[in-house]
Amino acid sequence: MSARILVCDDELHIRRAVANKLASAGFDVQTADDGVLGWEAIEREPVDLLVTDFQMPRLDGIELARRVRGRAETRQIPIILLTAKGFELDETQLSGDLSPLRVVPKPFSPRELLQLVQEMQCAAAESR
Repeated sequence: MSARILVCDDELHIRRAVANKLASAGFDVQTADDGVLGWEAIEREPVDLLVTDFQMPRLDGIELARRVRGRAETRQIPIILLTAKGFELDETQLSGDLSPLRVVPKPFSPRELLQLVQEMQCAAAESR
């Protein structure tokens, strides 16, 4: 069974690029247009990993991550937070209550993002 990944980004071209790269690598990929829709998808059926944009309408990526960490059944989902260059975030500041979380600045290489997803999936599997 392949890992289920939710890609949550309000920019269609980024959502499609990430989803296509992950799906072509064999992952079961779902997408959401913003943080509210992403949270609703996770509530319906938790995923194995979340890739989310930081800046989104209605519910940003940090708040989405906090909601994920706030629920016992979703607390351990690895999260990759995508950030625009002007909104670089310090991963060490976010690591406390939001771990495991990785910050990836835009623009990013889809190949490098895939490698990070695979690494985080392996680490999550080993910790179970």
